[in-house]
Amino acid sequence: MSHAKRAKGFEENAIAAILGLMVVVTFVNVILRYVFNASLIWGLEVTLILFAWLVIFGISYAVKTTIHLGVDAVTGQLSGGWRRGMALFAAAVCLVYAFLLMKGAWDYWAPYAALYPTEGRWFPLGFDETARDRAFYVTDQVPMPGVLRFLEGWINQGEPYDKLPRVVPYLILPVGIGLFLFRLIQATWRIATGRQETMIVSHEVEDEIDALHQKKA
Repeated sequence: MSHAKRAKGFEENAIAAILGLMVVVTFVNVILRYVFNASLIWGLEVTLILFAWLVIFGISYAVKTTIHLGVDAVTGQLSGGWRRGMALFAAAVCLVYAFLLMKGAWDYWAPYAALYPTEGRWFPLGFDETARDRAFYVTDQVPMPGVLRFLEGWINQGEPYDKLPRVVPYLILPVGIGLFLFRLIQATWRIATGRQETMIVSHEVEDEIDALHQKKA
């Protein structure tokens, strides 16, 4: 059984739940529109939010299951030591990239949660305590669920929200990118300890061809 097939966990369950919610919201909206001449005015916005969550969760899931696209025609010809060195170099570049993404994700989301973004263009140099609070920003149409009313006291100085605050859908930025960084660290450790050769170890076409040959045999 391949590594991609064995790897199950948080991202897979989250992606399945998000896809299910997208289908339900879209289906209900279609029935309301064509049968009852009505609609969920917030349906499209919720679907767009869920799709964004789906994409960002998919990034870390693809790292975990090694299904990101990659070209290994050159590195595949290298000897074991050189191949491992190139793999570790590629992993280091990916980690720097993910770290920069994490900084950007936090800096964008933090003001909506009444928190401070970091200072520094490339690397955090502290927190910018002069940043403007954006906790009062809300979505366009999504109603405010009663179970999230505690956010009014936590981040909005007790002021009520008439719609869902943007801090909720934007939460996927630090969470999703943080998970992406975590999966890259795991992959790097597997390479360093010899349990994985490269960042890209999934060859789906080759696997399918091998499976087809086995069936014919």
